[in-house]
Amino acid sequence: MRAVTTLSVVVLASAGIGHGVMTSLDADIARVDPFKDMKNRPQAGDGMNVLLVGTDGREKISAEERRKYRLGGAPCHCTDTMMIVHISEDRERASVVSLPRDSYAVTPEHVDHTSGKRHRGHPIKLNAAYAEGGPQLTVRTVENMTKVKIDHYLEVDFTSFMKTVDVVGGVQICTADPMKDSYTGLNLPAGRHTLAGGQALQFVRARHVDGASDLSRMKRQQRFLAALVERLTSSGILLNPMKFRDVTRAVLGSVRADKGFGTDAMLDLGRAMRNFSPSSSEFTTVPIGRMGYAVKGVGSTLKWDPVKSERLFHALRKDQPLSGHRSRGAARVVSVAPQQIRVQVENGTRTPGLGRRVDAALASTGFRTTHAPVNSATRDVKRTVVAYDPRWDRSAKSLATALPGSELRAVKGLGATLKVIAGADFERVRKVRAEDPGRGEFGVVRGDEVSCG
Repeated sequence: MRAVTTLSVVVLASAGIGHGVMTSLDADIARVDPFKDMKNRPQAGDGMNVLLVGTDGREKISAEERRKYRLGGAPCHCTDTMMIVHISEDRERASVVSLPRDSYAVTPEHVDHTSGKRHRGHPIKLNAAYAEGGPQLTVRTVENMTKVKIDHYLEVDFTSFMKTVDVVGGVQICTADPMKDSYTGLNLPAGRHTLAGGQALQFVRARHVDGASDLSRMKRQQRFLAALVERLTSSGILLNPMKFRDVTRAVLGSVRADKGFGTDAMLDLGRAMRNFSPSSSEFTTVPIGRMGYAVKGVGSTLKWDPVKSERLFHALRKDQPLSGHRSRGAARVVSVAPQQIRVQVENGTRTPGLGRRVDAALASTGFRTTHAPVNSATRDVKRTVVAYDPRWDRSAKSLATALPGSELRAVKGLGATLKVIAGADFERVRKVRAEDPGRGEFGVVRGDEVSCG
């Protein structure tokens, strides 16, 4: 997940930054050769596949920050996070697939990068491939499991992630429920938060917030990444040369990449993807067929669903969207289903029939309207209002999402029925639907579906 920050910088900045600047950035990146002497590799498909690896390196983090953000203990020198990012051939879509660290894997034959000893293929947890054989064994193992040819390799550690989040001014996330994790020290009440680097690291590392452990953590990482992309693309940060310089310095000081991912490749990718936005991205996790799959000498692992995972990686190889066709009227994701929200509509204007029109539009989207709109006491309302009892604030935000441009107004004692006062600005009701983490075959989340509000 942290490594995608690097890709965001490359993609967004290189579209408008000169060759000289990118060449100087290229010089800052440490190089590795994960493809050395590799044979019998998968056939290349359309588009570009980048293996993004986040390690648990923390050598450059101060002792005070280690205590504050619970980063004590020796790093395992294994992969804390691993994702395949597929950039489509037309450079209009990025598909991000998380590979669980505890995935059951079998290594190919290889030479141990520290002892020089030759090993036959044997079972491991996926994240252990890095400790045993470094980037090369990691790439070979992933290619063997997915049959997806990896074109580039990017590796980032904790330090780079924290600095990057800080330099962009923090990233906004929303939580429907309180989140507390004694291991990382994460302690967030329900609501909207702007997370700085250290707190963001706690958020994406937390594995003990609920019973889903690592799978739940990966979903949070994907959502955080979508929020980071939204922050980078909407704020103009990367169009400001000074800010761009600060971001790249924060990121690239702790990055390792393959030798082929140089200045020309970065510029090519950046220019092609200059119109990249949150709606261009989609996130999912490889489908799991069996939890707690016990392997002698390895422990409890996650075994991929052979049929669903093959279909997922087939889509990557064929350069196909993971979530299928996206219609122009795609629904926005909200925290409360419209079917659970009761609404009374009032006409706040002198336009005849506006109340009935708003009521019908909300009802057709799934809201439980009274089907009996009334005229408001005030008939000169300019901006549509969503009035709500503070105890039903999540329902109110979901309703307001369906009414673009509406104003939220808390009214104590209003009760469970929300009120919509239609104003002169009313144009339409936007389609909304409740969040369903498992929706679709692969449970894909789009980048523009996870913003706050």
